[in-house]
Amino acid sequence: MGRVGVLLLNLGGPDKLKDVRPFLYNLFADPEIIRLPSPLLQAPLAWLISTLRAKKSQENYKKIGGGSPLRRITEAQAQALREQLKQDGHQINVYIGMRYWHPFTEEAIAQIKQDNIEELVILPLYPQFSISTSGSSFRLLERLWQADPELQKIKYTVVPSWYDRPGYLQSMANLLGQKIDQVSDPGQAHVFFSAHGVPVSYVEEAGDPYQREIEDCAALIMKQLNRPNSYTLAYQSRVGPVEWLQPYTDEAIEDLAESGVKELVVVPISFVSEHIETLEEIDMEYREIAEEAGIETFARVPAPDTDPTFIKALADLVVQALHQDPVLFSDTVRPQENVKLYPQERWAWGLTPSAEVWNGRLAMLGLIAVLIELWLGRGPLHAIGLL
Repeated sequence: MGRVGVLLLNLGGPDKLKDVRPFLYNLFADPEIIRLPSPLLQAPLAWLISTLRAKKSQENYKKIGGGSPLRRITEAQAQALREQLKQDGHQINVYIGMRYWHPFTEEAIAQIKQDNIEELVILPLYPQFSISTSGSSFRLLERLWQADPELQKIKYTVVPSWYDRPGYLQSMANLLGQKIDQVSDPGQAHVFFSAHGVPVSYVEEAGDPYQREIEDCAALIMKQLNRPNSYTLAYQSRVGPVEWLQPYTDEAIEDLAESGVKELVVVPISFVSEHIETLEEIDMEYREIAEEAGIETFARVPAPDTDPTFIKALADLVVQALHQDPVLFSDTVRPQENVKLYPQERWAWGLTPSAEVWNGRLAMLGLIAVLIELWLGRGPLHAIGLL
């Protein structure tokens, strides 16, 4: 076996407050986050949204120390994985490729080439596949591979999703069980899984398997936990005017409180690292909603981070991948899923789902234009003579 490497893929996050606006720009410039009828609109819209959202996002990052801990935690995960693989008898380099902030995926690929890696395992740190997370990174890697003959010499294997692997499920069940044991009435505590949401159109029109994989994952964790606690799955972090997967986390918490639930044990099911959506959105925003609704205990299960059982699960994934035939990027999703990495959403007249999506996006663009005018006193509407 030649020189072997593992490429860990993740979202990335701003290290400092000054990084927030450019990070948001990179995020919204990705057509998998906001898809528009013309690529020419992507950059201007990303600039507008990142400019409008930067101040509020900076305030949120201030609450968790002035930046995202995601890079630090991912680097610690990479180091722990490297040590675990070595302990298991494998000398393997581990690289980190972030989608929207440093170290970018392109930087990782450059280092992989410099180190003369001959065999590579591509492992997204997203347990469940979605076109907006793993799919976006795979598409970027596909472009890099197609453009570089040197990369095409590397034998690689992609792990598309791993939410159902025994080691990962055991890690999550252990963390969940430990937190349940800390509440006043462990037998009656309600387990609340909160996953990052995606637009409904991803699932219904593009065939994204994310919702099914999330639902399966929650059920498998509860089966592994093997306790009688009831549970709920909800979705957080929705943005924009389009419909997202439901139930929404904030509304589900209020419904549970109204039904008489007093103790919640909250599991960030789609996240393997602490970051803004766990430390600020769940720990602060949703905790406040729960307390105001009458929830007496809001106990949050930590993200796996460098939990030894979790790291061992990742190491086992890598070793298993090395003993499989390499797969093509176009085959990273199981064939039966029929997922389009860039689903086509063509606008159509009438009360169709496509028309509703595009009408919502056009309305959002109009609202942003008005806000820019009010904020700056000049802008696109002045430019075309409407103001």
